[in-house]
Amino acid sequence: MPTRRTLLALALLSPLCSIASAQGSAAHSFPARPITIVVGSTPGSATDGLARAVAAEVGKETGQSVIVDNRAGAFGGIAAQHVARAQPDGYTVFMTTNTTQSANPHLLKKLAYDPLKDFAPVALLAKGPLLLVVNPKLGVNSIAELVALAKRQPGKLNYGSGSSSAQVATELFQQMTGTEFNYVPYRANPPAVMDLIAGQTDLMIVDLATTVPQVKAGKLKALGLSSPGRLSLMPGVPAISESLPGYEFGYWNALYAPAGTPAPVVNKLNALMRNAMQTASVRSVAQQSGMETTLSTPEEMNRFQIAEYERWGKIIKTAGIEPE
Repeated sequence: MPTRRTLLALALLSPLCSIASAQGSAAHSFPARPITIVVGSTPGSATDGLARAVAAEVGKETGQSVIVDNRAGAFGGIAAQHVARAQPDGYTVFMTTNTTQSANPHLLKKLAYDPLKDFAPVALLAKGPLLLVVNPKLGVNSIAELVALAKRQPGKLNYGSGSSSAQVATELFQQMTGTEFNYVPYRANPPAVMDLIAGQTDLMIVDLATTVPQVKAGKLKALGLSSPGRLSLMPGVPAISESLPGYEFGYWNALYAPAGTPAPVVNKLNALMRNAMQTASVRSVAQQSGMETTLSTPEEMNRFQIAEYERWGKIIKTAGIEPE
C-alpha cells in the first residue's frame, strides 16, 4: 500500500507532469497557425531581408504562413517591447540585432524592455560587417582623405544613423582618428541612407544591404569595410583597418521568443531556424549583405548575448557616449 508521503509526492508531481505533457503536445503540433516575425527596422534593411528569406523557408517547411511585421523606431525598441509583451507561445518572435539586445541598454536611460530578462534566446543566425560610405559630392576617395577633411573642418561633417551599430561604429571611428562629426539620428537606416544620397548628411557606417545597391548605382562612394579583411562581394573596397589599424566592428542577427515560451517550442523554433539558414536562398540573401550565416543552440545564443551585452557596454563607455 502506498504511504501517505508517497501519495503526497504523487499529488505534487501530478500538476508538473500535466504541464510537461501540455508543453510537449504544444511543441509536437507547433506551428499550428501563422507565425509573425517582428523586425525593428523598415523594409530594405539587412535584418528585414534576412527575415523575409527565413520566413519563406519556414513557411515551405511548415505549411503555415510566416508574416514579417516591421515595427521601426526607438532603435528597434518599439518592436522589442511588442514582442516582450506578446503571448509566450512561439507564434510571435523577434528577429533583431545587437542594437536592441546589447547596445540600447547602454545608450538609452529609459528602456521599455529588459534584453536579458524579457526574451528567450532561440538562435544566432548571422554576423556581418558595416560599410563606410560618403556622398560623392564630398570629394573624398579614401579613409585618409576623409580624416584629413574632417580635421580641417572639425564639427562640420554630419553622419546619419538609424541603429546603434551605425552610431557606435562611427563614434569609435572618431575616437580612433581624432575627428569630430555631428550625429543626426534616424528611426531606421534606410531613410538615413536616402538623406545621405540627397546630401542632407555626409557619411555613414552602415550595413551593406542598404548601401551596396546605392554604391553600384554611383549614388554613394564606398571607402572602407569594418571587417578584418576585404570581402568577395566588394573586392575593390579596402578594410578600414588597412588605413586605421585595430579598427574592427560588426553586427549580428538573432531570433528571440518572449520570456516564458516553453522550452520544447523554443527548441522547435531553433530547429526551423537551423534548417532555414542552411538553404541556398537564405545563404544567398545573407551573402548579398556581406553576412555569414551561423548556427547555434538556444543555450549557446544565451551565452553569446551575455558576452556581447558586456562587450558593447565597454565599447560605448570607452567611446564616451552618454546615455540619452
